[in-house]
Amino acid sequence: MTPRTRIVLAGAVGNIVEWYDFGLYGLMAPVLATLFFHSQDRIASLLGAYGGFAVGFAMRPIGAVVLGRVGDRQGRQFVLVLSVVLMGISTVAIGLLPTYQTIGVLAPILLIVIRLFQGFSVGGEFVGSVTYLVETANEGRRGLAGSVANLGATIGMLLAAAAGSLGEIRPQFWRVPFLFGGVLALVGFLLRRHLPPDEYLKSEQAEESRQEKKDKTKGWPAFQAFRNIPRTMIVATLFTCGYGVSNYVTMVFLPTFGREFANIPESLALRINSAGQALALVVVPLSGFVSDRFLKRRTLLSAAFLLQALLTWELFSLVIKKEAAGLWVAQLLLAGLLAVIMGAAPAMLSEQFPPEMRVSGHAFVLNVGIGIAGGTAPLVAVALIRATANKMAPAAYLIAACILSATAVLFLQDRSRKTL
Repeated sequence: MTPRTRIVLAGAVGNIVEWYDFGLYGLMAPVLATLFFHSQDRIASLLGAYGGFAVGFAMRPIGAVVLGRVGDRQGRQFVLVLSVVLMGISTVAIGLLPTYQTIGVLAPILLIVIRLFQGFSVGGEFVGSVTYLVETANEGRRGLAGSVANLGATIGMLLAAAAGSLGEIRPQFWRVPFLFGGVLALVGFLLRRHLPPDEYLKSEQAEESRQEKKDKTKGWPAFQAFRNIPRTMIVATLFTCGYGVSNYVTMVFLPTFGREFANIPESLALRINSAGQALALVVVPLSGFVSDRFLKRRTLLSAAFLLQALLTWELFSLVIKKEAAGLWVAQLLLAGLLAVIMGAAPAMLSEQFPPEMRVSGHAFVLNVGIGIAGGTAPLVAVALIRATANKMAPAAYLIAACILSATAVLFLQDRSRKTL
């Protein structure tokens, strides 16, 4: 195995684990709602399950600050090993957890505690891998290299959809998919423990510059980023908030929307979701390549978000009117547009930050946006339906999020053709 192949596989595998687990929880929310959040009110059970989904994301900014500091101080490779081990432990813990029927109210409490630990552990995972991939990429290949992280995320979501189907077909086997997450984490650990040092730490000249800048920025690099580049931090956070909502409404909530509000069988909704993920496997690296060679990243991202905003209302309406046929069209179109964003966004965001705070700054804005805004998106979508008594409320929510990101990205620097 060549060093570059090992780098690519190691960069992808942690995100496979991360998104497998978070996608699995979201897609199996109806099963988990029954097992852990006992209630006669189905909407209340779903709110409980999605609340557990959201609470894990609440810890991600804290994990981003702590693990981001580790990545900026100890090196990208060190934090990649640490994060994949922590994720594996927490994923297996969910698979071993007793249900409400066994230990009562303690079951949802323990589930939420595990989700908090899990959210902390993934706080630096995605950005650590993106930074490592982008910094070790050849010039003119950063978009494609950064897209590998989201390619891993897409594979993770595909595995989650397949595992979710198992949980739906044989509910008594719901533990197996979570335990399998531990196997994936072990593979990630074996791939990452002997990675070569990242270029940022390996270069003597970069090391001298890093040491000089570290002396000036003692403390927490994420907080230093707010002092040194506040505009970038604020605008990038707004961009990732809309991006996070788009991600989780499109790929986690939409199948639930089809199941709960358009009478689509759960197994079929998951198969349709899997088809959307399979489409993303092709589109994500293609988008990264296009952002390197043809369209600048800022142009590509703003266009994708605007097109998603224009189509969302009609696509959600189509799901309600045409049921399964409508979900096929909506899922594939929205997944395709989201995949364009997933291909270009990693490098775009990584390029916004100086090396000494690249992991910390990027991790903070991504985990606030993807973590808090995105992680709460399914919960907010269900709550909006209940509050407004309107099934189309999530569509309006998604449209607003896409407009926010399309606007914010125009205020970021486009360094897609500049030396990092």
